[in-house]
Amino acid sequence: MKNNTIKLIISSLLMGCAGIVTAQNPIVQTAYTADPAPMVFNDRLYVYTTHDEDDSTWFTMNNWKVFSTNDMVNWTDHGVILSYNDFDWAKRDAWAAQCIERNGKFFMYVPMISKTNNKGAIGVAVADSPFGPFHDPLGKPLVQSEWGDIDPTVFIDDDGQAHMYWGNPKLKYVKLNENMISYSGDIVEVPMTEEAFGKREGNPERPTKYEEGPWLYKRKNLYYLFWPGGPLPEFIGYSTSKSAQGPWKYGGIIMPAEGKSFTNHPGVTDFRGKTYFFYHNGALPGGSGFTRSVSVQELNFNKDGSISSFKMTNGILKAIAAINPYSFNQAEMIAWSENVKSYQNKTAGVFIKAKKNGAYSSVKNVDFGKDGATTFSARVGTTHNSGVTMDVHLDSLIGPVAATIKVPLTGGDDRFETVTVNVSNKIAGLHNLYFVFNGKAEKDIMFFDYWLFSK
Repeated sequence: MKNNTIKLIISSLLMGCAGIVTAQNPIVQTAYTADPAPMVFNDRLYVYTTHDEDDSTWFTMNNWKVFSTNDMVNWTDHGVILSYNDFDWAKRDAWAAQCIERNGKFFMYVPMISKTNNKGAIGVAVADSPFGPFHDPLGKPLVQSEWGDIDPTVFIDDDGQAHMYWGNPKLKYVKLNENMISYSGDIVEVPMTEEAFGKREGNPERPTKYEEGPWLYKRKNLYYLFWPGGPLPEFIGYSTSKSAQGPWKYGGIIMPAEGKSFTNHPGVTDFRGKTYFFYHNGALPGGSGFTRSVSVQELNFNKDGSISSFKMTNGILKAIAAINPYSFNQAEMIAWSENVKSYQNKTAGVFIKAKKNGAYSSVKNVDFGKDGATTFSARVGTTHNSGVTMDVHLDSLIGPVAATIKVPLTGGDDRFETVTVNVSNKIAGLHNLYFVFNGKAEKDIMFFDYWLFSK
């Protein structure tokens, strides 16, 4: 009986670890994120997100964050890059935005509530880097038509013409000028026809399924407009056209409503030969319609360009590139984590904190090569005076311990020390790493800035 009990415990642990290995969605576990806006630049994929504050019971959103990846499974948190407070004319509400690059400049289109009339408006911020700093070149909104000026999507076509759609419950459109901070012509209200966006039953004020959050994308010679549809909870539908300006033809529902969030928001981009579909849900602990989480999965097209309906999945399970352990790697580059939160200050930039004993973060597909690693270094700290350690496990939470660091008392998360230890056995080949944080305190066990191995 005793042996059977031990076998059952081991089996349960292994099954739990298997679940951890195969779960990659949501792609960010250290903060609540929503409204993903992907952008590819210099062969790296960036995703700009809104930021739901912890314990929100409404859309409490004050800033925008950006994350990036080289391999589709390890995501680096670059922190807050813009806030509604950076716009003198804005009052509140950092809602769904998009960033796009043109001629070495980065333009971020952001909806907020205006101080002057307490209505929604869309501003634009400009930077020389995808990480900012961004500034407001206009000192006023780029567009403001009436209530419902939210959720902009911007697309630059092959001929250089830039297009912008936005709006809830109406869908609006303008042609942006080459400077990307002005537009030509009038604001166009897109006809809400059944042929373009499907028929919504039971609500004469909203005759079509279109709700909000459009995303403009082009594949071959066909333009796609993805959008959340209603009534609530939202699904994701799409329409197609032979022109970026329409007319649009309803294609159907591709992602049915599911999960804890009653909203959704699509983002679609091509990266290294594949197309990826981003969305949000409420899948993290504490998740809801006001504490959401960004996820991603591959998007496939039928031969005729149509898209079959699909459900939310565990995400991208296989990395498309490897991590170099012999360079500085940020602790906030994470494939999966539990009980870990991201923070940001002037001393360390972005870093992570272990919130309780046994919290962990992990990275996948780390290539140590043939020669192997002999030492491990990490920049860490704690406010507790004894017993705080960080174990580095290979390949699973219960895998071999490659190194253990005794975390020094530094006195605050603006003070770190770099600690170097020998690894237990030389590490070679390809591995996943699990950083497990141990301590007797009830909360905020330790903080962690970066790591690297040496040969």
